[in-house]
Amino acid sequence: MQFEDLKLKRQFLNAVADLGYASPTPIQIQAIPRILAGQDVIGVAQTGTGKTGAYVLPLLQKLKGRQEGQPRIAILVPTKELALQVHSAVQGFAAHTDIKSLVLVGGVGPKTQIAELEGGCEVVVATPGRFMELYLKGALVTKKLHTMVLDEADRMMDMGFMPQLRDILEVIPRKRQNLLFSATFPQRVERLADEFLLWPTRIEVTPEGTPVASVDQYVVRAPNVQTKINAVLHWLLDSHPDSRALLFVRTKEDAKRVRQALEEALPKQVAEIHSNKAQHTRLAAMAQFRAGDVRVLVSTDVSARGIDVPETEVVINFNVPRMSDDYVHRIGRTGRADRSGMAYTLVDPTDEVALSRVLERLPVDGRPEDLELSMQVERVETPPWEAKAMARTIDFQKRKADPTYKGAFHEKKKKKGGSRSSGSKRRKRG
Repeated sequence: MQFEDLKLKRQFLNAVADLGYASPTPIQIQAIPRILAGQDVIGVAQTGTGKTGAYVLPLLQKLKGRQEGQPRIAILVPTKELALQVHSAVQGFAAHTDIKSLVLVGGVGPKTQIAELEGGCEVVVATPGRFMELYLKGALVTKKLHTMVLDEADRMMDMGFMPQLRDILEVIPRKRQNLLFSATFPQRVERLADEFLLWPTRIEVTPEGTPVASVDQYVVRAPNVQTKINAVLHWLLDSHPDSRALLFVRTKEDAKRVRQALEEALPKQVAEIHSNKAQHTRLAAMAQFRAGDVRVLVSTDVSARGIDVPETEVVINFNVPRMSDDYVHRIGRTGRADRSGMAYTLVDPTDEVALSRVLERLPVDGRPEDLELSMQVERVETPPWEAKAMARTIDFQKRKADPTYKGAFHEKKKKKGGSRSSGSKRRKRG
């Protein structure tokens, strides 16, 4: 099937051609006709499957030309980076029209965005918090909104946006078309869909929570942090010396530590993004990575959803993500736009519980393979302080799984205390 078969107007066909898209993706083939027909739609599709175009193209076509004033389409996304990415896509698809789009996100003062809204637009791409802030200031008028899109709905639920979304639903017209797109469809997203959509058509182009087939996935066990860093350097310097790589970590502290370690071997080739970074710093790092000026981008999960760089060839999970959804999203940064990709997940003893949970949720044919740590990677002895920290973490994991488990540290303490008590009694008798 070709884009012409989807009954898109010439200006949008020209835009698609300009952007280099040869043919529609499965999600676009299924979603575009239904959205053009005015149906509410749930789209379950991974990032990188063309889902942004699946809703942006038909919605732009449904707009009846440029109308100065109030927005008619609102697209809500969980992060600033994703908002900028979707806004860029809207601009690209609307290049041969006079349709105007604005991006409304936090991290910057609202004055500029208020002034832009006064100039009028047809489309707003916003994070929920900034949407409500501008509405309450009277700058964002919602009376003419006829379409609401929730993109990355699962991430919105993970980030606790449900109260803001309910507030937004109270201030927009009840008569509207609703679209919800998500890479996964857990119960919390299903509850959101029940509140948000009316008799929706559900489109699922890949099984829920399935990693993309174009990504080769490997699990590699390493005993400690320094050995993990050595493995990463081996992959970046020896196995994939010319590839751009995304390296995901669990916390902001991990991001800083790993970035500093990598910079010693790869000076000026490593950038870092996480929620504590100023917006201009995060945007600059993203721009450098997208342009190929830096080879490695270190990111936390919170920042992951806004990363859309088709040239990314390698994804490295420095820690096992706690949820299978996060695993799918992480490795979905590579193997995009008909390209193949590699995904490595490093596992130390504290990661085994999380790995088991991830594997349980993945289909058998979508699970990563075990890969031995290369002999070229230097194995470092685990420092005593790290071994102790790991032991405590594993104890905590076991107690969480089994409340009756006392733990190694508890047993040692008990024996020591028991010895003192026995000695005390003997002295008293003597």
